[in-house]
This record gives sequence, structure tokens and C-alpha cells, in this order.
Amino acid sequence: MTEKKRPLLDELKKGKWPSFVNEMEKSAAKKPVVNTLMDLVERSYEEKRVHWKHGGIVGVRGYGGGVIGRYCDLPEEYPDVAEFHTIRVNQPSGWFYTSDAIRTLCDVWEKHGSGLTNMHGATGDAILLGTTTDHLQDCFNDLSDNGFDLGGSGSNLRTPSACCGPARCEYACFDTLDLCHHLTNEYQDELHRPMWPYKFKIKISGCPNDCTSSIARADLSIIGTWRDNIQVNQEAVKEYVNNGFDVKEEVLAHCPCNCITFDEEKKELSIDDENCTRCMHCISAMPKALRVGKEKGATLLLGGKATIVQSAFLSWVIKPFIKLDKEDGYQELHDILERIWDWWDENAKVRERVGELIYRKGMGEFLKATGLEPVPQMVHHPRANPYFFWYPEDFAAEKEASEAGKEVAGSEVSE
Repeated sequence: MTEKKRPLLDELKKGKWPSFVNEMEKSAAKKPVVNTLMDLVERSYEEKRVHWKHGGIVGVRGYGGGVIGRYCDLPEEYPDVAEFHTIRVNQPSGWFYTSDAIRTLCDVWEKHGSGLTNMHGATGDAILLGTTTDHLQDCFNDLSDNGFDLGGSGSNLRTPSACCGPARCEYACFDTLDLCHHLTNEYQDELHRPMWPYKFKIKISGCPNDCTSSIARADLSIIGTWRDNIQVNQEAVKEYVNNGFDVKEEVLAHCPCNCITFDEEKKELSIDDENCTRCMHCISAMPKALRVGKEKGATLLLGGKATIVQSAFLSWVIKPFIKLDKEDGYQELHDILERIWDWWDENAKVRERVGELIYRKGMGEFLKATGLEPVPQMVHHPRANPYFFWYPEDFAAEKEASEAGKEVAGSEVSE
């Protein structure tokens, strides 16, 4: 049989990096549907347009979030991929799989789908690419029987994801793996039953290096931090310098708040911790000499997302520091999350993310509804409007406090 020519895909096989085209060709030996898929992709490259249409959510029994529907817009010409649905599988915390789990997942997918996977998708799930409607329920059943659950799809809580945290990283400020597992189990209804105006993503990073890129990709970013001083080992600083490390060029020059000074004579670093934004650059550059502080916790940020309805947003701080204690079941975090969801669900338009709602309604209204304390980190830019409007209840509270104070003073005088 003459090999079909796909010149544009062949270009992607060149170079020193691994190519998804090579892997698809290997899969095509066992799954003929992959050959059809490559023909369609080649045509998309030629015409510079996608030949897939979004099919919404395809339902399976026992999971309201369902599966991502994908349909080809040329079903007569490419009947093998007329239906090519995508299944998200909820990943373990930190993407730690056993070999047996990976083999089981692949066996289920070879049986019911194209065999093509994306490890992992932007949400964090293991992505199984390409099956038909007839196979969805059986695939879901086999995954469930082997201990797997589907990831979030539709207007629900998307699968929480976390970095490897304390399992492999010395910088982790809390147990990211435990928190991710806890939130996934705690909010099963929110994962399985679309009930909101649009999707909500939670991404968890153990330190400000933010290895899950949560600040740009999550509605709620949970990023590890500390609120005491950076730990400095001056002997290790000297060792860096004696080995030729340029502290001024590699560390001081890149400090965004200019809060580090270096004494060349003593070969010692000094850090103005009050003005440090905890960007982690210095610690990442000199890990033997600098360590994160001892009083560890996390910063909560809200509103990050990619461009869809409005432009891309980076999330901004809503709580500078929170202790994430396993002992109390992360109760403070639960309370904050649920107040945010209640306000968003009540006020948002269809397909309006929580960050877009805050931009539309204002941070002041968001804070008032959720009971969060305003902090300087929430200021997007200096106020352009010179007028400040007070809420009537503010005056009432102030008057009540004043009168209570007078009563206390009066009773002290009478005594």
C-alpha cells in the first residue's frame, strides 16, 4: 500500500524534538481511525481553518458534567471521525500515577477510543482524545470500575490541580497534594453537576514560583507564601561568592523591589523583608543560601482566565495570607470559596467568569458581599474619580459605636 502524502504534517516530524505526528503514525498501525484524523488535520493546515465543531456536553449516566462533544463538519468525507469526543479523566494530585494505573487507563482507552492521549490538558486532567457516542457510557463504566472519575466539563467546578508540592519540592509552603485531594473530594457535587453561570478553576502552587501557572489560568489561585523573614545562611553566601557567583548581576539586578543589599567586604546579604514581594527569584538563584520563611501559608488570588468573553486577566490578591491547616479541614478556605460562589452565582450573566463579574460590578461590591477585608494589593490602579461614596450603614455603625462609647464613659463618671 502506497503511503499517503501529508507534506505539512511531515514538516512537523523534522528537527530534534519529539513530534506528535510520529506518535500518531505509530498509533495508526493499530487504530485506522488515526489515519483519517491525520488526513483531516492535513486538510486543516492547508485551508488554515479547523474542521471541528463544538458539540456541547455529551451525557453519561451518573455524571452531569458529561464529556466534551466533538464533531467533524465534514462527516461525509471523513466518516471515521464524524464523532470524536474528548474525555477528561480526573488526575491524581500532583500527577503521581503508578505504572499499573497508567496501564489500566491505556487499556480502557485502547478498547473504547482512538488510543490518543494528551497528558495533561490545561485543566490538569488526563485527556483521552477521540471516541464515538456509542462508546461513551461503556468507557465511563470501565473507568469507574477501575477507580477513575471524569474531570470537570461544562459550567461547573473544573478539576482542581496542584504542583508536586512537598513530595518533591523543598520550597513548598503547605501540602498542595493533600489540599488538592481534599477539595476534589469535598466538592464532588460542584464537579459533577453543572450549576453555575460558567466554569470555575482552582489551581494550587506550593510557592511563589507558581509551577501550575495559577495566576494566569485559574479563577481561584492558591499560591504558597510566608509572612516572616527569608532565612539567610551567610556562610553559604560567602561560598557562592568565592566560587565566582555574581550576586549583584544574578540577584540584586533582578529584585523587583530593590530590597536586597550586598556587603562586598563582608560578603553578606541583607534583605528588607518588609518591602519584599516574595517573588522567589533570589531564593531560586541561591537555594543553598536563602530559604523561604518559617511562618508558612498561602495567598489567595481571584479572577485569572484566558481570552473568551473579555480579554485575558491575571488574578489579583483577595487574601494576602491564610493558614492552610489540615486539622480544621481547611474551614476558612471553604467559607471564603462558598461565599464567592454564592455571590457569583446570584449576580453573573451566562458565561461570565467571576473575574469578569468583579470588573463589571466593582471590587467594592464584591468585598461587601463576601465579607473579605480590603487590602492595598486589591488596588488595580489609582482612583480616577475624586468622589468617594459612603454606604448609609457605615454612618449607622459609626453612630452606634459612638453612642456606646458615651454610655460607657458616663457610667464610669457616675461610679
